[in-house]
Amino acid sequence: MEHVKRYHSLKTIVNGRELLIEGPISGSELASYRFDDGLIAFRIPEQQHQALIEIADLPEGRIIVAREDDLVLGYVTFLHPDPLERWSQAKLPDLLELGAIEISHLIRAGGVAKKLLEVSFADDAMEDYIIITTEYYWHWDLKGTGLDVWQYRKVMEKVMGSVGMVWMATDDPEICSHPANCLMARIGKRVPPESVEAFDGMRFQNRFLY
Repeated sequence: MEHVKRYHSLKTIVNGRELLIEGPISGSELASYRFDDGLIAFRIPEQQHQALIEIADLPEGRIIVAREDDLVLGYVTFLHPDPLERWSQAKLPDLLELGAIEISHLIRAGGVAKKLLEVSFADDAMEDYIIITTEYYWHWDLKGTGLDVWQYRKVMEKVMGSVGMVWMATDDPEICSHPANCLMARIGKRVPPESVEAFDGMRFQNRFLY
């Protein structure tokens, strides 16, 4: 599959900050920006910044950022699933994982997550993909938001649902390890039936075990 990436952007004001939400951007562009110190959900900011630069330069990699001038205050990533995960087993070229979405506390509660996804899915090429996200409660900022796991899960479902992602059942052990964890997915309009069938095969691998 040819990995087409069409740039989109929008401007918004959150907490008095004028933000540009843009992408997909290249690794060199991302390297020229600063990374907010509050983006620590996955790694320390410097390490996560470098990881995003590497993702941006992958053929299928997509990084959408929310920035104030050259300061990145939020981002979302898309790439093929990790080779060690179940979701890579069928080696589907038209399956992408929304790997991370993170927003600085400086611009929380401003609808930035939804706007990042809006820009992400403004690219018609996304209709060629199955997009998945695996939501694990241990990645959620429960302390920073003051929400419990079920409140946070509801927020995540609303944000992901804004671009047509829906909850999907699976017997994946890691997702099934806690009832708040979930798999959500969006199947693009041009995804062939054989890819959907292969995806369903990955969702359920223990259906005959009782």
